[in-house]
Amino acid sequence: MNLFDVYPLFDIEITKGIGCRTYDKQGIEYLDLYGGHAVISIGHSHPFFVQKITQQTEKLVFYSNSVINKMQVELADKLGKASGYQDYALFLVSSGAEANENALKLASFHTGRTKVIAFNQSFHGRTSAAVRVTNNPKIVAPINEGFDVEFFPLNNIDPIRASLQKGDVCAVIIEGIQGVGGIQVPDKSFLQELSVACKQNGTILILDEVQSGYGRSGKFFAHQHADIRPDLITVAKGMGNGFPIGGLLISPDFKASHGLLGTTFGGSHLACAAAIAVLDVMKAENLVENARKIGDYLLTELRKIQGIKEVRGLGLMIGIEFEKPISAIRNSLLFDKKIFTGVTGAHTIRLLPPLCLSKQDATYFLSKFQEVIAAQE
Repeated sequence: MNLFDVYPLFDIEITKGIGCRTYDKQGIEYLDLYGGHAVISIGHSHPFFVQKITQQTEKLVFYSNSVINKMQVELADKLGKASGYQDYALFLVSSGAEANENALKLASFHTGRTKVIAFNQSFHGRTSAAVRVTNNPKIVAPINEGFDVEFFPLNNIDPIRASLQKGDVCAVIIEGIQGVGGIQVPDKSFLQELSVACKQNGTILILDEVQSGYGRSGKFFAHQHADIRPDLITVAKGMGNGFPIGGLLISPDFKASHGLLGTTFGGSHLACAAAIAVLDVMKAENLVENARKIGDYLLTELRKIQGIKEVRGLGLMIGIEFEKPISAIRNSLLFDKKIFTGVTGAHTIRLLPPLCLSKQDATYFLSKFQEVIAAQE
C-alpha cells in the first residue's frame, strides 16, 4: 500500500527535535521558526513534557468517556485559570477542525438557526461544517454544501450588521488572527463592534483560536487584545505540543445535556497529560510573556528591512509579505540557511515558532533573513 499523495514534501526527513531546533536523519540542524504549523508551543522534546507523557503511558493511555477522568477536571481548571475563562466549560476533542465542528453544532442547537457568517480568506478545518465556513472553494466538496454561509471582508461591520438584523444567523465564526489567510489581524474596534452586534441579534460569536491561541499572540487568546468575551472559543494546535488534542470553551449561557456532544478519543488520559504539562511549562517559563516580548522585537526589526511590502502579526504569529513570489526566499532559508519557515499564498512568509524562542535565535534569523533577501535582489 502507498500513501495517498496529498502533501507536497520537501526532501528532508526530520528525526529529532530539541527546543527550537530540529535535526534530519543526517544530523543536520535546523532552526524551527514554524513549529509544525504552530503546533510546537513549549519546544520540541521539553524534558518536563516528555517525563509527564512517559509516566502517563506507563499507567494508562486511554479509557472511554464513560468513566470518571479526573485529569480532564485538572486540565479544565488549569486552562480556565491560564486563559481567564474560569466560568466557562470545556469540551475536549482531538483536533481544531473537530472543535470547530462542535462549536457550529452547539451554536445551531442553541439558536435553532442554520446560517453562518464567516470571512474572506478564512480557514477553519477540512471536515464537513468546518470546511463549509472555510473560504476556499477548492477544498469544499459538493457534499459539504449543506447550509448557508455568507463570507464578508474583515474590518467592515456595516454589511455584517445588516445581515445579522435579518434574524436568521446562527453564528459568526472568526479567527483571532487569520493564519492561512496571510496573518491578517482583525481590528480591535471591529471585533468589539462584532461582539455587540452578535449579542443584539441573538447570534453566537465563535472565536477560532486554533492557531492564534495558547499564548501565541502575546496574550493567551488573540481576541483578548480587543477585550471581548465570545460565546465559544476553539483551541487545538499548541494545546498538546504535538500530541493531538483540541477543545471547545463554552459560555455559561449554554446548558449541557447527556448525549448533546460526544467523542471517542477526545480527552483521553494521555492527551490530558500532554495538555496539562504544556500549561505547567507555559506558566513556569512565562512563555506567553516571552511570545509578546520576542514577537515585538521581531516585528520591530522586520519592519526596518528594505524590500518587504508589509509585516503583520502579534506576538509569535508573524506574516512577512513581499511584492514578488517568495518561494525562492523560503527555499533559500530552508536549504541554504537551515531555517524552517512557512508560507501562506504566493507572497507571504509565515513565522510560527515555539513560544520559547530566544532573542539570540530571533537575532540569528533576522541576520540570515537579510542575507537571503540581499541575495535575491
